[in-house]
Amino acid sequence: MFAPRVALASLSGAADAAWARAGADHAGAAFLGGIALDEPTREAARDLVARDREEFLPPDPVAFVAAQLDALADAPIRPGVNVRAAAAAPVAEVASVCAAHDAILEINAHCRQAEMCAVGCGEALLRDTDRLRTFVAAASDAGAAPGVKVRAGVSGVDLPGVARAVADAGAEAIHIDAMDSEPVVREVAEAAPSLFVIANNEVRGPESVAEYLGYGADAVSIGRPSTDPAVRRRVRRAVEQWDGGTADATGICLEADVS
Repeated sequence: MFAPRVALASLSGAADAAWARAGADHAGAAFLGGIALDEPTREAARDLVARDREEFLPPDPVAFVAAQLDALADAPIRPGVNVRAAAAAPVAEVASVCAAHDAILEINAHCRQAEMCAVGCGEALLRDTDRLRTFVAAASDAGAAPGVKVRAGVSGVDLPGVARAVADAGAEAIHIDAMDSEPVVREVAEAAPSLFVIANNEVRGPESVAEYLGYGADAVSIGRPSTDPAVRRRVRRAVEQWDGGTADATGICLEADVS
């Protein structure tokens, strides 16, 4: 899906084309967003801004996504767009834009802010597998490569079951915020082997990289430290050492680092 097997995870109100381009030195993919697509999620985003959170609130979110992806047309990184929506139709509209730019369309079933959950996205969508499948199918039908960002440790949610359901609906990737429940990465990878599994949470260097790749993740993602070139460098180097067989299961380099 992308190489190197390092992604930059979306940062609310900050993960734009300039951020992705800056991280292209050590990452194979960057997820822009999250972008609130329809009026319920945009109203929720406005409420979040009112309590001092950063959010993307362009006048036209679809045009904004298109412009951001245009700005990355010559960047050596595969873009993705993390979106929030209360209905499937706006997801399909943005998915068409993503398809035209070979960008991954990532459906946000991760956000836990009460305002977003109240309008039926984020964790609320994670708890409603039937709706989530509908969103994934809409993105797939529009020609995009759909992914879903999820959170581990949500009460009552069978994450491997969710993975199987979204894979059946056409998802190609699942981006897991492990939330200190790292073994769930293996459970998801085994439950839905067709999915490209991206593991997230405290990815900083060799030990975290080795843990997630050892659990069967296809890639890792960097969250808030994605703006730190030293962290990006460490993570990419750790992935390359793992792939080259120069790191053991604890992430310790087994031979001299010559990079």
